[in-house]
This record gives sequence, C-alpha cells and structure tokens, in this order.
Amino acid sequence: MAKKESKKKGKKKNVKVYLIVIWSLFLIAALSVFLLFYGIIHEWFGPMPTFEELENPETNLATEIISADGKLLGTYYIENRSNVSYDDISPDLIHALISIEDVRFYEHSGIDKKALFRVAYGVATGNSDQGGGSTLTQQLAKNLFPRGENLSKTKLVIRKFQEWVTATKLEYNYSKDEIIAMYLNTVFFGHNAYGIKKAAETFFSKEPGELNMEEAALLAGVVNAPSKFSPKRNPKNALTRRNIVLKRMETNGFITEMQYDSISQIPIDLSHFGILDHNTGQATYFREFLRGMMHEWAKTHFKQDGTPYNIYKDGLRIYTTIDSRMQRYAEEAVREHLSLDLQPAFYAHWKDDPNAPFALPSEDDVEKIMTLSMKRSERYRVLRNAGWSMDSIIANFNTPIPMTVFSWDGPIDTVFTPMDSIRYYKYFLQSALMSVETGTGYVKAYVGGNDYRFFKYDHVTQARRQVGSTFKPFLYSLAMQEGEYTPCTKVPDISYSIQLPDGKFWEPKDSGKATLGKEVTLRWALAHSNNRISAYLMKRFGPDAVIQMARRMGVTSPLQAVPSICLGVCDISLYEMAGAMSTFANKGVYVKPIFITKIEDKNGNVIDSFKAEQTEAMDEVTAYKMIELMKGVVYEGTGVRLRYKYGLRNPIAGKTGTTQNQSDGWFMGITPDLTTGVWTGAEDRSVHFKTITLGQGSNMALPVWALYMKKVYADPTLHISQGDFTKPLSNVELEFDCDKYEEEQNAAATPEDNEEEEF
Repeated sequence: MAKKESKKKGKKKNVKVYLIVIWSLFLIAALSVFLLFYGIIHEWFGPMPTFEELENPETNLATEIISADGKLLGTYYIENRSNVSYDDISPDLIHALISIEDVRFYEHSGIDKKALFRVAYGVATGNSDQGGGSTLTQQLAKNLFPRGENLSKTKLVIRKFQEWVTATKLEYNYSKDEIIAMYLNTVFFGHNAYGIKKAAETFFSKEPGELNMEEAALLAGVVNAPSKFSPKRNPKNALTRRNIVLKRMETNGFITEMQYDSISQIPIDLSHFGILDHNTGQATYFREFLRGMMHEWAKTHFKQDGTPYNIYKDGLRIYTTIDSRMQRYAEEAVREHLSLDLQPAFYAHWKDDPNAPFALPSEDDVEKIMTLSMKRSERYRVLRNAGWSMDSIIANFNTPIPMTVFSWDGPIDTVFTPMDSIRYYKYFLQSALMSVETGTGYVKAYVGGNDYRFFKYDHVTQARRQVGSTFKPFLYSLAMQEGEYTPCTKVPDISYSIQLPDGKFWEPKDSGKATLGKEVTLRWALAHSNNRISAYLMKRFGPDAVIQMARRMGVTSPLQAVPSICLGVCDISLYEMAGAMSTFANKGVYVKPIFITKIEDKNGNVIDSFKAEQTEAMDEVTAYKMIELMKGVVYEGTGVRLRYKYGLRNPIAGKTGTTQNQSDGWFMGITPDLTTGVWTGAEDRSVHFKTITLGQGSNMALPVWALYMKKVYADPTLHISQGDFTKPLSNVELEFDCDKYEEEQNAAATPEDNEEEEF
C-alpha cells in the first residue's frame, strides 16, 4: 500500500512538473512573441514605417504628359507608374485579383489565420503546394516597404513579422477598397509597367476601368510572376494562368460556369500591346523638347519640404497645348508626303550618281563630308575616349556589323559597316511641322523629324536653317506699316543695286523675266517671290529696320544687317517662324507660342499655370494688309497648287521659301484659326535636289501643310473654321482688288496730274 501511494504521489509530482514545464514553455513562447512584436513595434530590429509614411507612402510616380483633349502623350519615369482610385478600376479585375490572391480579403484584418495554418500544415506534411499565406495587405506592405536584398534567414523571418505589423497598421488606416487600390497601384506587371494604370495601357491600350473580364483575369494572373506569365514572352503560360484565374472566379461565385466555359476559349489579344518609352508613341520630339523645359522648371520650383520637384519620381501631371488628333494628322502628313512622294523622287533623282546623295563637285569633297560625319558620331566619341588610335577607329568604321536601320516601311535588321550606315542615312529627307492656334499661342502639333528612334535631332526648336523667301513678309510688313504702300501699289520691276560698306554693289538675281521692265503690284511681287522688288524695298527701308520688325515678331536668332537678308539668307528656327507669321492672324500682336497650360502635383493641386507673352508688333490694318498680300501667294503665286492640286479653296494666306541650292524648302500657311509652318530638307545641307522644280518649297514643304490641313478640316470635332479673316474695326478704307484700285486712283487724279504724267 505504501508503495502504491508513493507511486501515485510520484506520478502526480511528474504531472505537476510536466504542467509547470508546459506552462513555462507556453509563457516563454507567449512572452517571446510579445517581446518580438514589442521589439518590432519599437524598432529594436530595424526601422518601421511611421503613420505619416503609411498615410503618404513613398513610391516613384511617373510624370504624365496630357494632351489638350485629355489623352496621355507619354511619361517621364524611373518606374513607369501612375496611381488610380478604386472607382477607376474594373470590378472584374477586383474579383479576379481576390479570387487568385486572397479570397478572404474582406474577412481578415491583414493576417489570414486560416491561410497561415494551411501553410504550417503544408510545411509539416511536406506538401508545399497548398498555396501561400500572405494576404494582399501583407503583399502591399512588402511593395511599399521593400525587404532589401541578401537577407539572412533570421533577418528574413523578422522582416516577415515586420510586414505583419505593417499590414495591421494598413488595415487600421485604410479601408479595404483603398488597400486593394493601393496594391494594384504598386504591383509590377512586367514590361516596365508599374501599377494597374500603366499595365492596362501597355497590354491593352485601355484605362483600368475599361478592362473586360478576360483582360482582367490575365492581369490578375500576371502579378504572381510577371516574366513567367507574360503574354508577350510566354503566351502559353499566360493563357493557362488566365484560365486558372477564371476558374477561381467561377468557384468563388463571381462568374457563372457558362461564362467560364465561354471566356476561357477566347485567345489572348495583344494587338494593342505597346511599351511606351521616350522613343515611341505620339509626339516623341515634342516630349523630348518638353523634358528639357521641365528640367529647367524643376530647378526653380520646390515641394513643401523645400526640395525641388523631380519629374521622374513626383507624379506630376503636365497639361500641354498639343491636341492628340492634330498631332496624329501632322505626323501622318509628314510620313505620307515623304514616304510616298518626295523620298522616292529623291532616290530616282540621284540614281547612278557616284557622289550621291551629295551635290558636291568631287569625290574628295564627299570624303571630307563623310569623315566629318564620322567624327561627329557617338561611336567615334566612345572609341576616341577609350583611347583608340585613328587607324583603329577607321578600321572599326569599315567593319560590317549587324544593326537595325530606319526605313519608311519599318525598321530593317541588316549588316552594314558604320561608314555605310552614315551614307545610308544621308539620303533621307527630313520634315518638321509646328502648328499654332490664333489668339492663344497654343502649339497644337509639333513634329520635329521623321522618327525619333533613329533621328534624334529636332528640326522645330533645335535647328536653325536658311528661311529663303519666307523672310520677305517681314520686309513687306515694314512697307505696309509706313502707310506709303498698299498691296496694290505698283513698282517698276527693274534691277536694283545697293551699295555695300566696302563700296561694292549688291544686286539680287531673279528668274522671272516676263515682267522685267514693267510695273507690278506689291501683291503680285510677293505672290511670285520677286527678288528685284524685295531689293527695291530693302533699298527704301534698310536692313536695320527690317531686323527690328523681325524682332518685334519674335525672331531671336542672330540676324546680320546686310541687304541680302531680304532674301532670307539668315538661319531661323521653325518655332520662331511659325510664331512670327501668326502675328498677322493675331491682328498685329505677336503671341509667343507656348506648350503648357498648367502643372499639377500628384494630388491634383495646380502648382503652376502658363499664359502666352504678347507684344504689339504692328497695327491691325498693317496685319490685315499682309494677310491680303499673302493670300495672293495661294491664289495666283507660288502656293497655287494648294488650290488646283489639293482642292483647298477656303481663304488661306501663305508664303513659300526655297534657299540656296534647294537645301531648304519652306511653307508658312495661315488660316483664321491656325498658323502652321513646315520645313523640309536633309540634315546635311550638301544633300538636296539638283533642280528648282523638285527642290522648291512648293514641292518639298507645301504638300505636308496641305495634307495636314485637309485632315484637320475633315475632323468636325476640332471646330477649325474655313471662313475668312476678320477685317479690322478701323475706319481705314482698304481696297485689295488691284484693278479696281487702279481705276479709283486714276479717277481721283487731277488734270494737272494727268498732264504731268504725259511727259
């Protein structure tokens, strides 16, 4: 009996010890967990995001470039990311994401206990295919506050617990809808698309709210492994993954079995897939020009914390003056004229010429141009900086290598020597266009060249080229302003010479001989770009006065005070010329062309707004006289093909320009609503047509203007008028029918005047 009692007492003692040990271990574990989370909260194991950081998470947000009609033209970014709100997201996408990533999202508080037990059971049984335990909120915590790289196992475990705490904070601070929107804004979808807005644009050219069910399921599936499930790189994997998402949606009651059966059979449509970078999309030259503007702007504009804005990280929204429809028409017009008409004619023109495409007298001259072009290339700069000898560089430039080159039919993969590629590119004619809205100065279309991927030089704002006869309106404006002349004033068409400071005489040549020795009106002279009459006016007013007029009309390029300036021997940018010519439509007021209307921060607050600078260059009567003078160019002069070839019979004022050796062709066209300038030529001035017939502005540049305006007029949503220019409110009597004007002048003459004229 004593032994039994002793045995019982021993067992009780052992149980008691076991209980003490178990409870001790439990308390130690509980205390450890408590201390672990206490330490995490109090940052014993490293910094944790503050409530302020949770309210304003730091993510790199792309700056968006918005057109005047509300279209996205492009972005500046480190990560191509833009945020959207929950209301802007397709419900199908929400359902798809929850179904595949976190089916109990709306039930848990950041940590899904069932999922954790499932993971623990999978680890214990060796079955790791049971699915992950992270909730969307935990994944958001990881996206907002990345773990870093090369963490040890211990640090990785601690980091996981830190994410639990952060997830709980997120649940406390945000609603479920806000969390799911934040998650979709932060996740990476591959192909440089960060966030759902950029993913929808990249994969389907849609807004997130426009995604249909199969598109939503595809994107929800991609986030798990963007490379593995990329529909572009791994279409089979992507299709399988999309259908798994659809099946989960059916299982969770978001779609019916019939919907699943139907939608799962639809192939993936990537016909609108496109990675938007600085080389692709609309208005590439404009976007690059704007980048430079924004860099300068950011230097003088600061955030609340005192740091300057960063256009790559701060999610600005730049509202531009560009109209995406007009921009598209401008780009199409350049492509259509050059690819279908001008470039084929240029190839045929230079066929079998050993010096092609250079209009140079000898092979030695060609060799000099080619060597200079080689030394200006990026390849040469890199090799020279690397210490290569000149002989080695020349050998490198004459070694065939694979490369992709431009063609109007699309990029071509070929094998060229770098030297051959230089000559290949010399053949291409370039064209640039800028279109300005009357009154506002808003630039509505901006084309800097053929294709920014291959030709980086911007011929709107970077380039200055000889303007030829498009400079003559500055001279004629001066004549009209003085009151002595009208468009119907007659001047003898004879040779005029002007003495230069060195005692020599300057006398311009003119191809027009039919009127030599006769009297012609100023309207006729400008319409036919008569050089002799320009010399007459230059002799009357002098180069300094003409330059002052050009300055008042916005020309800032260097101008040399020589008589030949009246023929446009000076180099001026297309931006300056289009702005200057718009002065006539603006009733004599120069309105400096602008590109931006306002800039917003990432929260939609306007942080800057823009308005065009204005300067009175001439009175409205002078401006209207010039409009009537320049109408003559289109009605009867060098721009007449606008009417007989392109059928544009509405009131148009214009001026063609052709420079020395046909290196540059210009056309400036003015309508009541738009002033549009076009330049066409090769990047190298020694590359051009050999005949004036093919190389004149009316053949090189005018057709681009005509094609552009025809497209603009055909779009009723643009509301571009085809009416006439508004006459001045002044009481000054104006007569532009020169035959009628001459009759009135004769009738007003006194007998003495008539008698004097007879001698």
